[in-house]
Amino acid sequence: MRHDAEQLRQYALITGNYWAFTLTDGALRMLVVLHFHTLGHSPLAIASLFLLYEIFGVVTNLVGGYLGARIGLNRTMNIGLALQVAALALLAVPNAWLTVPWVMAAQALSGIAKDLNKMSAKSAIKLLVPSGGDDRGAQLYRWIAALTGSKNALKGVGFFLGAALLATFGFRGALLGMVSALLLVWAASVVLLRRDLGKAKRKPKFRDILSKSRAVNVLSAARLFLFAARDVWFVVALPVFLSDALGWGFWAVGGFLAAWVIGYGAVQTVAPYVTGLAATQKRSTLPDGRTALGWAVALAGVPAGIAIALSAGLAPTIAVVGGLALFGLLFAVNSALHSYLIVSYAAEDGVSLDVGFYYMSNAMGRLAGTVLSGWAFQAFGLGSNGLEACLWISSACIAAAAALSVALPRHGPDAQPVAVRDMGD
Repeated sequence: MRHDAEQLRQYALITGNYWAFTLTDGALRMLVVLHFHTLGHSPLAIASLFLLYEIFGVVTNLVGGYLGARIGLNRTMNIGLALQVAALALLAVPNAWLTVPWVMAAQALSGIAKDLNKMSAKSAIKLLVPSGGDDRGAQLYRWIAALTGSKNALKGVGFFLGAALLATFGFRGALLGMVSALLLVWAASVVLLRRDLGKAKRKPKFRDILSKSRAVNVLSAARLFLFAARDVWFVVALPVFLSDALGWGFWAVGGFLAAWVIGYGAVQTVAPYVTGLAATQKRSTLPDGRTALGWAVALAGVPAGIAIALSAGLAPTIAVVGGLALFGLLFAVNSALHSYLIVSYAAEDGVSLDVGFYYMSNAMGRLAGTVLSGWAFQAFGLGSNGLEACLWISSACIAAAAALSVALPRHGPDAQPVAVRDMGD
C-alpha cells in the first residue's frame, strides 16, 4: 500500500509538472502567431518561426529517449522546464531584437523543452502504474488517457491565456509573467521528483535509439501522418482564416481555439470508454490495431467534408466551426488510442527509448503539417481556397495513417495487448 501511494504521488507530481509546462506552451504558440500576424508577417513567414521548434522536437525525441534511459526521466523533465524558462526569457526582449532568426532560435529551445517534458511524462506513466492484478492494461489505458486529455485541455486554456495576456499586457509582459510562474514549478520539480525514475537497468547503447519493434515503427509512421493532418490546417491556416476572412478579434480566435482544444482534451480523458473499455475491465475490450484502423477511417472524411461544404458555398462559420467540432472529437479518440498503444508496446526496461522514437515521428508530423499549413494557405489564397487546400491535404494524410494501421498487431478475444518483447523484429 505504501508503495502504491508513492506511485500515485509521483504520478500527481509528473502530471502537475506537465500541466504547468503545457499552459506556457499553448500560450506561447498563440502569442507568437497573433503577435507576428499583427506585425505584418505572411502566413508562410509565421510558419517558418516554428520550423526549428519542430525540427529540434524531432531530434530531441530521438536523443531524449536515450538520455532518459541513461540519466533518469526526472532529469530530462527538469531540463525541459529549465529550457522553457530560457526560451520565454529570450523572447521577452525589446521588439527591435525580435528578428526572425532570434525568434526561431528561441522556438528551437522551446521545442527541445516541450519534447523532453512530454517524453518524460509519457514514459514515466508505464513505470508508475501498479503492477498487480489482471487489469493493469486497462489501468494503463485510463492513466494515459487522463494525462493526455488533461494536458490537451490545458493547452486549450493556454491558447486562450496567450490571447488574453497579449490583449491585456502585451507581448513582453505576458512572457515575463510566464517566466516567473514556471520558475516556481521548476524549483518544486527538482526537489520532489524521484531521483531514479526511468533509469534503465541495462545501460542502452546509442544505436538503441532506433526501435527494433515492427509494431512501434508502424505506429510511429501512422502517428506522423495523423499529426501532419491536424497541423496542416490548425497551426497557421485556421487562426489566420478566422482573423482575416471571418473578421474575428484576438479574444474570439483565442477563445474558440481554446474551447476546441479543451473539448478535445475532455474527449481524450473518456476515450477508454468511447472505444469500448467496459467497466468490467476485461482484457478483450482493450484496443488493438483493428481499433486504430476503424477510428482513422472515420476521421479521414471529415476534413474533405469541410472542404466540400466551403466550395459549395455553405456559410464559412457554420462549415468550419461545425466541422472542426466533429474533427476534434474523432481526432481526440485517434490520438488517445495511439498514446495508449505506444506505451503498451514499449519495453518495460528503458521505456523512454521506444516512446522517444514514437514521439520523434509525432514531431516530424507536426513539422510537415506546419510547413504545409503556411505554404498551402499562401499558395492557394488567403481565404476559403487556401483553407480548402489545407483540408484536402489533411484528409489525404489521415488516409495514409489508416492504411498504415492495417499492419498494427491485433489480439484475440482473450489476449492482452502485445508487448514489444513478444513481437520480434
